[in-house]
Amino acid sequence: MLSRPMKVAAIYCFCCAIFWSVLGNVNPAAYGQEDGAADNAPPAAAADVPPPPPPMTEEAAGEVHEQSFLSWVIESSGWIGGVILLLSIYFVALVFRQFMELRQQNISPPELLEECEALLKARDFQGIYKAAKADQSMLGTLLTTGMTELQHGLEEAREAMDRQAEVYEAKFEKDISMMAVLGTLGPMIGLLGTLKGMIASFSVIAISDTQLKPSEVAGGISEALVLTFEGVGLSVPAIYFYAFFKNRISAYTTDAMHTADVFIRRMNAMYRGGGRQGEGQEAAE
Repeated sequence: MLSRPMKVAAIYCFCCAIFWSVLGNVNPAAYGQEDGAADNAPPAAAADVPPPPPPMTEEAAGEVHEQSFLSWVIESSGWIGGVILLLSIYFVALVFRQFMELRQQNISPPELLEECEALLKARDFQGIYKAAKADQSMLGTLLTTGMTELQHGLEEAREAMDRQAEVYEAKFEKDISMMAVLGTLGPMIGLLGTLKGMIASFSVIAISDTQLKPSEVAGGISEALVLTFEGVGLSVPAIYFYAFFKNRISAYTTDAMHTADVFIRRMNAMYRGGGRQGEGQEAAE
C-alpha cells in the first residue's frame, strides 16, 4: 500500500496533468482576433440614436397648417362641446326672454295706476275694480285681491296682497332658476371634458411601445383645456345674470307691493270717510 505522502504526490500530479491538458487546448490567436475585431468595430452608441427626420417640404408644411383655429376648436370639443353649445343657446334665449318679461311696464303698468287714480278721484270704486281685474299684471292682481278682501278689513286686505305678492315672486324666481342650474352645471361638464382629455393623453403614454409624438399627447391636453374653458365660459355669465334678475325681481315686486298697499289705504280711507259723511247727513235730516 502507498504511504500517505505518496498518495498526496499522486493526486497533485493528476491535477497538474488535467490543468496542462486544458491549457493546451486554448488557442491564443483567437483572443487576438477577437480583440482586434473589437478594436476595429464601429461605436455601438451610434446605432441607438434614431436617424434624423427628413426635412419637411413646403407642400407638407402647407398641409399641416391647413386646419383653421375654429375647426381645431370644434374637433377638440367633441360631443361634450356640442352639449355645452346647446346649453349656451338655451341660456341666451332664457336671458332674452327675462329681459322682455321682467320690466316695470309688465309688472306695474303706469297706465293702470293713472286710470285707477282718476277713478278714485271720481269715487268710482266699481270702475277701479273692473280696471284692475281686466289688467293681467302683478299690480292689477294685487289691487283686485286687496279690494276683494277690503270688506273684511284693511289688515285682511294687506295680508291677502302679501300672500299674492309672494306667489308672484316665487313664480318669477322659478323662471330664472335654470340660470343657477347652468351656473353650477357648466363647470361640471367642463370637468368631464377635462377628465376625458387627460385619460386620452395618458392612455397614449401607457399603450405606446415606441417613441411618443408630442402631438399625440398634446391633443388630449388641448381637449381638456378647451372643454374646461367652455364650461367656465357658460357658468360665469349664468351666475351673473341669475343674480342680476333676482335683484330685479326683488326690486320690482317690492315696488308693486308698496304701490298697491298705498292705493288700498287711500281707497279704504276715502270709502270709510264717504260712508261716514253719508250717515251724518242722513242723521241731520
